[in-house]
Amino acid sequence: MHYNWHWKVLLETEPGGTGSYLHYLIVGLGWTLATALAAWVIALVVGAFVGTIRTTSAHWAVRLGNLYVEIFRNIPLIVQMFLWFFVVPELLPQAMGDWIKQMPPPWGSYLPAVFCLGIFTSVRVAEQVRAGINSLPRGQRFAGTAMGLTQAQTYRYVILPQAFRIILPPLTSESMNIIKNSSVALTIGLLELTGRARAMQEFSFRVFEAFTAATVIYLLTNLIVVLLMRILENRVRVPGLIAAGGAPQAGH
Repeated sequence: MHYNWHWKVLLETEPGGTGSYLHYLIVGLGWTLATALAAWVIALVVGAFVGTIRTTSAHWAVRLGNLYVEIFRNIPLIVQMFLWFFVVPELLPQAMGDWIKQMPPPWGSYLPAVFCLGIFTSVRVAEQVRAGINSLPRGQRFAGTAMGLTQAQTYRYVILPQAFRIILPPLTSESMNIIKNSSVALTIGLLELTGRARAMQEFSFRVFEAFTAATVIYLLTNLIVVLLMRILENRVRVPGLIAAGGAPQAGH
């Protein structure tokens, strides 16, 4: 009974008067998902582009792609978060920088968090895309050339559709990572799920209940993401192209 009484704190009204602590955490989950989804779009677009150019025959493009990966891969996420929040607005034209700094909460923290997570994750996506393309037989490119396709058309219609099917399993891991990494945004004032769990324990002095509830919410969210990605993998899987473990079968 004493244990159950402690969990009733989730039904108590939080100091801001917006609802219960549980509702307060669910709203935080909404900001976590909004941040992760927007950053995931950036990561996929930029990562696919960088990963692709690193497999082309243009040496200058390969070098630029490698430089991009090395820079953003070797800077800790929390440092990048501070750079996007404190430094980038100072480097922009004054009018744009002032506009960003004067944005009302939570947008002033949300936008830097989205761009930071998107660029940080794009490096990992780029590595997956490059590995997926390089895992395909070289005959795929020759076949495209023999059909009269340009290099860009060969990538668009032949190579990338197969590569993305191959790398869907590791992309599932990255989609979960970006949700978890969004918790770093609390350091720049974004009240996502972890930030709200921290605020809850400061208001209610219930550390165990606050972070246990946040942990359960994270677990359930990532479980749903995994299930959705598994459904997607099964829908786009090409028989004979992908063997167990996501590697292309020999002879295909």
